[in-house]
Amino acid sequence: MTASITYFEDLEVGQEASLSNTVTEDVIKAFADVSGDRNPVHLDAAYAASTMFKERIAHGMLSAAYISAVFGMKLPGPGAIYISQTLTFKAPVKIGDTVITTVKLVELVPEKKRARFETVCTVGGKPVLTGEAQLMVPNRPAA
Repeated sequence: MTASITYFEDLEVGQEASLSNTVTEDVIKAFADVSGDRNPVHLDAAYAASTMFKERIAHGMLSAAYISAVFGMKLPGPGAIYISQTLTFKAPVKIGDTVITTVKLVELVPEKKRARFETVCTVGGKPVLTGEAQLMVPNRPAA
């Protein structure tokens, strides 16, 4: 995937971008390896069956990582720097679920070159994660 650079001057309130990711066994194992989070609710079917979820679930931060992918690759794209992110986990994500991650620009702060976004991850049209992010976005270089 080739990402184009969007400069602060190119942004407009209301812009949106989305990505789709299907959660697989391999993705959960890889995320556990990278993050070090080997909670058995993610990796052990017998353990997970004894929980309120009744089956294995994906790491909540995996869905949050999908938000980072939208910011880094689509909107604003390369060069943008994450400043903050709030997260509210609404429902579990299970193996085989397709997570649609959408970010929407809701405010621009020109004096700080900051952009505030609403963030949401959905599965089957229902939110599984919601939040808000602030990013610093570079100015267009002088000609």
